[in-house]
Amino acid sequence: MQAIATFSIVAYDPGRQAWGVAVQSKFLAVGAVVPWARAGAGAVATQAHANIAYGPDGLALMADGLSAQETVEALTRDDAGRDTRQVGVVDRAGQAASYTGSDCLAWAGHVVGEGFACQGNILVPGTVEAMAERFEEVRGGEGELADWLVEALLAGQAAGGDSRGRQSACVVVVREGGGYGGNNDRYLDLRVDDDPQPIRKLQKLVETHHLYFGAVDPAGLIPLDDVAAELQALLIETEDYDPPAAGPTGVFDTATRRALRALTGRENLEERWHGDEDEIDHLVLAYLRDKFG
Repeated sequence: MQAIATFSIVAYDPGRQAWGVAVQSKFLAVGAVVPWARAGAGAVATQAHANIAYGPDGLALMADGLSAQETVEALTRDDAGRDTRQVGVVDRAGQAASYTGSDCLAWAGHVVGEGFACQGNILVPGTVEAMAERFEEVRGGEGELADWLVEALLAGQAAGGDSRGRQSACVVVVREGGGYGGNNDRYLDLRVDDDPQPIRKLQKLVETHHLYFGAVDPAGLIPLDDVAAELQALLIETEDYDPPAAGPTGVFDTATRRALRALTGRENLEERWHGDEDEIDHLVLAYLRDKFG
């Protein structure tokens, strides 16, 4: 069995009732192996000589009411390979626990804090400590759980990270009804399977996810009448708007609305501008300016 040399963090956000896992490794598609999470149950990161069953089994145990520490003890108790395993867990109440087997490849260890656990193996010493410190600095501040988890990964990499290098990264966040369509808990599941800078790439994906699916901030809305001329010029470039013979009107009229609706739909921005509003999210406008302006 190939060891999954990695560093990861499991965490709970009580404000949004969300659970998440973020992980980086010198291992192809680490997101397909390490992270497991379920709203109302908790989150699990299984790594080193990973026992994949720790993921679904751990979530089932926590859903049945076991604490993070009880779950770790139950998972490792009857596992003959436990000395080569590593697992981090946060339960539905936000309690965290971690386990590092005595035969995990050096450097291996973990840090458990309030509502989170960081763990890693085959690392440059100081990696998990840097992750924990950064997570405690940023959580509850700007952004949301996915941002704070990725910040922890960046801090771990800056401190040395996986001693073999880097290859893949992933962040998963779940919350009740948080998934696409509202009938599932998969709020965010983003993966970089093979890249020389996987955490930076992952950070960009999180930012893109916020653009497509994040809540619109009413304070960031711009009246369309104020940017009608700019939008018409942009929509001419994208060939969505055919101006009158006398030239663009500078008025956000029906033809301009129809053209903007076509463009935002094509760019998958319909969650942030539905097409009927008289204002536009500043993030949508910034995206359109950057790509087509």
